[in-house]
Amino acid sequence: MIDLAFVRANLALVEEKLRSRGLDPAAALGNFAAIDRERREAITQVETLKAQRNKLTEEIAKLRREKADATTQTEQTKTLKAEVESLEVVAATADDRLREIMQTLPNLPQDSVPVGKDEHGNREEKVWSELPKFDFAPKPHWELGEALGILDFNRAAKISGARFVVQFGQGALLERALANFMLDLHTREHGYTEVLPPSIVNSKSLFGTGQLPTKFAEDLFHCDDKGPYQTGVYQDNDHWLIPTAEVPVTNLFRDETLEEAELPISFCAYTPCFRGEAGSYGKDVRGMIRQHQFQKVELVKFAKPEDSPAEHEALTRHAETVLEKLGLPYRRMLLCTGDMGFASSKTYDLEVWLPGQQLYREISSCSNFEAFQARRANIRYKPAGAKKSEFLHTLNGSGLAVGRTYLAILENYQQADGSIKIPEALVPYMNGKTVIGKQPGRI
Repeated sequence: MIDLAFVRANLALVEEKLRSRGLDPAAALGNFAAIDRERREAITQVETLKAQRNKLTEEIAKLRREKADATTQTEQTKTLKAEVESLEVVAATADDRLREIMQTLPNLPQDSVPVGKDEHGNREEKVWSELPKFDFAPKPHWELGEALGILDFNRAAKISGARFVVQFGQGALLERALANFMLDLHTREHGYTEVLPPSIVNSKSLFGTGQLPTKFAEDLFHCDDKGPYQTGVYQDNDHWLIPTAEVPVTNLFRDETLEEAELPISFCAYTPCFRGEAGSYGKDVRGMIRQHQFQKVELVKFAKPEDSPAEHEALTRHAETVLEKLGLPYRRMLLCTGDMGFASSKTYDLEVWLPGQQLYREISSCSNFEAFQARRANIRYKPAGAKKSEFLHTLNGSGLAVGRTYLAILENYQQADGSIKIPEALVPYMNGKTVIGKQPGRI
């Protein structure tokens, strides 16, 4: 969440930032100013009435010591008490309404983020490697994979439905090889600690990272173990399949306070991810671009606020290194205000080149959330020598999405006979195999 005090003190700036995201500030903020004014007036009146009541209490004590009648003053204190209680309800109700507004506001873009309405406003920051040239017409990955017998979309649809895939033989090995390669790279060379979190989380965790409340729930898979999800109710025993390892890994420190000396903390996690792909029907229906289940290696960082910009650049470079070691052409895009995720203050997208489709596709999003998630999940740190704790900054990025890396290898390393050359960096993870050819057997 955004800091309530910041919104209160910088309402015009917040409105401008929301407008840059394509939102109507009046709709997003509702009656924020009026509710906040009502709250402050109620609190001020409470303090005034409490002061009056305290004064009356002293008068009553004096009158009783003097054996005098204090009936009038006693009745006045009762009246004041009732008024205080009523105003406290007004203030508490206003607090709840403000909290509801804050929970639905997206993060504010950093000043370095370009203003734009959609992906057309994104800015290309970097292009790596020349695009591969073929002396034949390159094919898309779904044609290559099905011809080799390593991908089967029809059987996946039979057992699970649309937007699933079954991988066989050397194809299944390639998926595992990629995950192991990424984990080894990030833990051995980039200093991340590997963590294996649960793939099912409670609704408090999804609230903490910004996937809930309800308007984002349609893209999630809810477990019906405790009945339907109730709007705004975040329980420990209300379960969901994770859309990304960002959710369980970030929530490792929910409601905890870390020491400054512990920061930065860098985790990487390999997990399955489950997404409803709500609103994407009819889009990217072929192949492995938009699957309901896929695997991903996620990078998550916890940092001091002053260090998060540098950590963001470092995390993005770590994701880029995977592509470079695999020899996959890519570009780095700085997302504009209208294309950013709900919780992000700044996001780089890495887009890999797919020659079979003649376009770039997102393969990683690397985001700095600043204190937005930490405030929702109550993750703090104690600066050395400070009396009070502060909210730290969280960052995350795909390092990488394994399925999209898989299909990028198929399309970039395809050969004229339909076989797939294995990138040199993956050969040790492929049991020494250098080429994926047609798989034997019924498949």
